[in-house]
Amino acid sequence: MSKRAKRVLKALAAVLLTLCALALAAYFIVTHDWSGAPPVDVSGLDNPYISQTGLPMVSAHRSGGGIAPENTLMAFRNVVEAQDFQVEIFEFDLALTKDEQLILLHDETLDRTSDAVELFGHQEVYPGDYTYDELRQLNMGEGFVNEAGETPYKGLRGDEIPEDLRVLKLEDLFDYLDDYGKYRFIMEIKDSGERGCRAADRIYQILSERDMLSRAIIGTFHGEVTEYMDKTYPDLLRSAGVMEVAALYFYALLDIDQPAGFYHFVALQVPDEDYIVKLGTTRFVNYAHKHNIAVQFWTINDPAHVRDLAGKGADAIMSDYPDMVYDTLRGES
Repeated sequence: MSKRAKRVLKALAAVLLTLCALALAAYFIVTHDWSGAPPVDVSGLDNPYISQTGLPMVSAHRSGGGIAPENTLMAFRNVVEAQDFQVEIFEFDLALTKDEQLILLHDETLDRTSDAVELFGHQEVYPGDYTYDELRQLNMGEGFVNEAGETPYKGLRGDEIPEDLRVLKLEDLFDYLDDYGKYRFIMEIKDSGERGCRAADRIYQILSERDMLSRAIIGTFHGEVTEYMDKTYPDLLRSAGVMEVAALYFYALLDIDQPAGFYHFVALQVPDEDYIVKLGTTRFVNYAHKHNIAVQFWTINDPAHVRDLAGKGADAIMSDYPDMVYDTLRGES
């Protein structure tokens, strides 16, 4: 091999090593909580979703779907009427039926959680293809598996299905909760496009009529629905979209402050480590708090994880097991 060829190979090797070092450094920066800063003081902030107690708010994810069938009235009753724990926030998802009713449903289809495939004779049963009355025939506890691995509601059909295991409509949920206090809500619009915009219309109408606009934060993964909400309902509280979270993360990483009014959302509803970057850091939380934005983490089902995020200033912990979060934050787990 000639001397020139050797020099070229050495140069290429040096470039490759440099690129690898830079990639490893970048990976470390975005996946580790390296700042070590304590949580900032939030006592002067007026965002009601930023916790002022020193502890995160407890949020029942999918209405406490680890304890009872998710997004059913049974699950809400299990939480609301519990004697040994409390929650401040309920988290759930909403989809429009064929007759424009808002029902609680996490997935795009009813296949996983109900007996929809059996009842309607095909897979991929979308709520938009059926009326609310048609969907009321379903057993929404069909797919529930408890911690013991049991399926206590599987196989219930017809009149055997209790009312609190049928598809739940948003207004019926609010009617039930009215007797138990003023809970707050994290709601995600599942539909995209025109249907998602119509879902936003319906949500705004229901919240306005009940004087509940300040008690709910609305989120969506669909940018067109976010734009529609900002344009049509500027007084509707919403959480950040995916690209907004990404932008805020890098502003926080580079410590780039933004002027008042720059952010059009009141909360970040994010995982800790489910993405490439680590969002459960004091740097990320502190930056959000400096801009009067609440930080709410999902889905946290481990006590050690709850304690870690609480120590970093999290405002809410969303969990399938809100009883565990409640006990952990009070030192009972």
